[in-house]
Amino acid sequence: MELKQNILVIDDEVQIRRLLKIGLESSGYNIIEAKDGNDGISKTASFRPDLIILDLGLPDEDGLVVLKKLRDWTKIPIIILSVRDSEKDIISALNSGADDYLTKPFNTGELLARIKVAIRHSQPEQGTPLYKNGSLEVDFTARTVKRKGLPVKLTATEFNLLSLFIRNAGKVITHGYILREIWGQVFAEETQYVRIYIAQLRKKLEDDPNHPKLFVTESGVGYRLNIFE
Repeated sequence: MELKQNILVIDDEVQIRRLLKIGLESSGYNIIEAKDGNDGISKTASFRPDLIILDLGLPDEDGLVVLKKLRDWTKIPIIILSVRDSEKDIISALNSGADDYLTKPFNTGELLARIKVAIRHSQPEQGTPLYKNGSLEVDFTARTVKRKGLPVKLTATEFNLLSLFIRNAGKVITHGYILREIWGQVFAEETQYVRIYIAQLRKKLEDDPNHPKLFVTESGVGYRLNIFE
């Protein structure tokens, strides 16, 4: 018998926790509840869940602080579920180590799709263990990235997106293809996700993010990872 995957929900709203418990348990997941940040950190250490759903508006401390504390010692996939919907909030969460971001009110089907993608992408990358392209070096076994010999910290989703580009190095890949591969078919029209994440990769891996040479835009189509010696 296959064991159920555990999802930890860190949210102070009883109604949200109840809604998630009903919706996710009916889809085969086991739900663990935490009412605030400290409770969530404690239960993460105790239960080692397969995925964490984290609210940002917690009563004891801001969810971004909790996110950073978790990322100090665990790589468990974390999906932010919050009423905060500005691009600044999304980017702050991604930079702090979130794997994905969904705003309230939310669609349970959409959340389930994102959960499946996040858990799938948390599995070790298969294929060539080491990739080099100019000053970029990626170790797929260790899931580490270096630029000019220095380590670069990527979120799980940023790493998955970089891996997708590497598998298609030199080729033009469309917005739709990126969305389907990284977020799933449900999000094939959400091009703003691609724009935000490409901007993040450029910021971390390009010499000049405003004049990118590694991640090149193919106007109206998508992007291409240039190949350097």
